[in-house]
Amino acid sequence: MRSLSTDPESTSHSAFIESLSSFSKLHRAQRWEGTFGEFLADVLPAGPAAMARTSHEYIWDMLRWHGRTAQPDAAESARARELFKRELFGIDEPLSRVVDYFKAAAAGSDVGRRLLLLLGPPSGGKSTMAILLKRGLEEYSRTDEGALYAIKGSPLRESPLNLIPASLRPEFRDRYGVTIQGELSPWARDYVEREFEGDFVRVPVERIFLSEASRSGIGTYAPHDPTTADIADLVGSVDLAKVAQIGDEGDPRAWSWSGAVYAASRGVLEMIEILKVKREFLYLLLTLTQEKNVKVSRFPLIHVDETILAHTNLAEFHKFLQEKENEALLDRMVIIKVPYALSYRDESRIYQKLVSGAPAFRNVHLDPHVLNLAAVFAILTRLTKPEREGLDLAKKLRLYAGEAVEGVPETEATRLHAESPDEGMTGVSPRFIINAISNAITRGTSHSLTSMELLLAIKDGIESDARMEAKQKKGWIDHLVTARKEFYNRWVKEDVHRAMFASFEEEAQQLLEKYLDEVEASLDHRQVTDPITGETRPADERFLRSVEEKIKVSDSGKLSFRQEVVRKAMVAFKAGEKFKLASHARMREAIEQYLFEERRDVLRLVTSTARPDDEARQKISAVQQRLITEYGYDEHSAKEALSYVTTLLAQE
Repeated sequence: MRSLSTDPESTSHSAFIESLSSFSKLHRAQRWEGTFGEFLADVLPAGPAAMARTSHEYIWDMLRWHGRTAQPDAAESARARELFKRELFGIDEPLSRVVDYFKAAAAGSDVGRRLLLLLGPPSGGKSTMAILLKRGLEEYSRTDEGALYAIKGSPLRESPLNLIPASLRPEFRDRYGVTIQGELSPWARDYVEREFEGDFVRVPVERIFLSEASRSGIGTYAPHDPTTADIADLVGSVDLAKVAQIGDEGDPRAWSWSGAVYAASRGVLEMIEILKVKREFLYLLLTLTQEKNVKVSRFPLIHVDETILAHTNLAEFHKFLQEKENEALLDRMVIIKVPYALSYRDESRIYQKLVSGAPAFRNVHLDPHVLNLAAVFAILTRLTKPEREGLDLAKKLRLYAGEAVEGVPETEATRLHAESPDEGMTGVSPRFIINAISNAITRGTSHSLTSMELLLAIKDGIESDARMEAKQKKGWIDHLVTARKEFYNRWVKEDVHRAMFASFEEEAQQLLEKYLDEVEASLDHRQVTDPITGETRPADERFLRSVEEKIKVSDSGKLSFRQEVVRKAMVAFKAGEKFKLASHARMREAIEQYLFEERRDVLRLVTSTARPDDEARQKISAVQQRLITEYGYDEHSAKEALSYVTTLLAQE
C-alpha cells in the first residue's frame, strides 16, 4: 500500500485543499452593519476614495486586483488582462482595448460616458469576456479591497454617501478629498423621511456583495422576443398589488424595482444581442450611460451608476448601420471588435479548454496533432488571400503563428494584419470544430481519435451543412487539403522519423556543428581540416547546399542565410550558451529534413514490409512504442501514423 506522502493523487488532493483554504482566507468577507453615523466614524476614514468609487473605477480596481500576481515588470494594462488569461486565447488586442476602456473611464475621461459594445462572430469570446468580468466582480466584492457599502434595503444598493445633503458636500470634499457624485433615489428619499423623519445619520448601512444569482450589482438582459419586449423589464413598472395596499401609484413603495437596470446598480449590466432591442431601449441605455440617470413615469430622474457591457453579432450590426437614424446612437458607443483567433496555436488552446471540460472527451485519446490540425483548418477559413507575390495562405498562417517563413521578414505579419483589419470576423467557429470532434468520437469504434479521422469528420460536417453554399463548401474542403498537405504531412513525418532513430537529437546536433564549421570556412575562404585524415580541403559546398535546399534556400539567398546563422551562433557563444537546434527554427527544420532524406530507404523498409520477419517486426514495434511513450500517440494512432507515412513515401 502506498503511503499518503508519496501518493500523487493524495498530493493533488492536499494541494487543492490548500488552494481552497488560501482562497477562503483571502475572501473571508467581514460583514458589517450599522447606522450612517457609525459608517462615517468607523468605515469611511479607512478609505474615503474607495467608498466614493464609480462603477467604472470599481471595475478598473477589480481588474488590477486580479492582476496583482502577474509579472511585476509588465505594463499595468497587461497585468489588468490577467482575469481573462485562463479562458481567452488569441484575442489580446481586443482585451487590451477593453482594459484601456475601463482605465480611461476610471480616470474620468469622456469614455466613461459611452456604452461599451463588443462586436464579433458567434463563439468568438464576447460572452466569455462578459462572464469573466462578472465573476471577477463577484470575487473582488468579497475582499477587503473590494468592500462595498449601501443603504440597507435599497433596491438600487445606493451608496450611503448619497445621504449627505448637497449643501454639505463641499465640506465633505474638503475634509476627505473625494467628490460625491450620486443622488438619492425616490425610494431612499421616501424611506429617510418616512422612517427617520429626515435624520439621515440614523439610516442603516450594510456591506453588500455583488452576485449575479442574487441580482445584486450584476444584471443581465437578453431580448428573447424583441417584438413583445417591455421596457419595464429594464426599469420596472407600477405594482398594482402594492397600489391596492398603499393607495397611491406615485408612491415609491408601489413601484416594482425589479428591472435589470436596478439589479445592475453599482456594478455591471450585460446586454445580450443589444441591437435586437427596440430603439426606445437603446435611448434609455445610452442616456443612462451618458447622464447616469433614467426617467420613468411619476418620478423625477433616478440616479443609477453602472457600467453597460453589450455585445452583438455582425449581421445585426450591419443591419443597424443601414438605418441613418442610428448614427447618433453609434456615436455614443465604444465599439470593440472581437474576432476569432488568427494563430493556430491560440486556437488549439481554445479547443483544449473546451475538450478538457467535456465529459464525453475524458476517456478519449487524441493524437498529438488533432487539435493543431483542426486549428490550422479553422484559421485558413478566416484569412484573406495575401496580395504579395510568393505568399500564400499557408505561409500567412505560419507567420501569424510566429513561425519563420523563408524570404519573409518577421515584421510582415504586422503589415498583413493592417492590410486585412476584418480578418477573423468570418470563418469557421470553434463550436463547429468541437461538434466535428464530437461526431467523430461518437461514430468511432475505439476510444481514440486520429488526425485523419478528424479531417474526415470536418469534411462530413461541411458537406452536410445546409446553411452553406456550394462555392463556400468547396473552398473549405480545399482548406482541409491544404491543412493536411502543408502541415500534417510535415508533422507526422517528423514524428515517425524521430521515433525511428533514438540518437536523432545527437546526430542532428553533430550535423548542425558540421554545418557551422563548413559555413565559417566558406565565409572566411579558408580550408577545413579533416578530423580523421588530417588533410585539408575547401568547404564542402555540396553538403551545405544539400542542407539548405531542404528549406528552399535559393542559391542567390544562401549567403545572407549563412551569415544569419553564424550571427545567431556568435550571439549564443557570447552569452556562454551552446548553439543548438532550438536556437534557429529554420536550421532545425533543414537538419531534420536532411536526416529524414538520408534514412528514407530504412523507413520504407520498416513501415512497408508486407510480411515482416522477426527483425523487421521488432523494428516496427519499437517505432510504435516510441511514438506512444515519447510523442503522445496511442496504439491506434501510432499504427495509422506509420501507415500514413508509408503512403506518403510511396508517392514521392
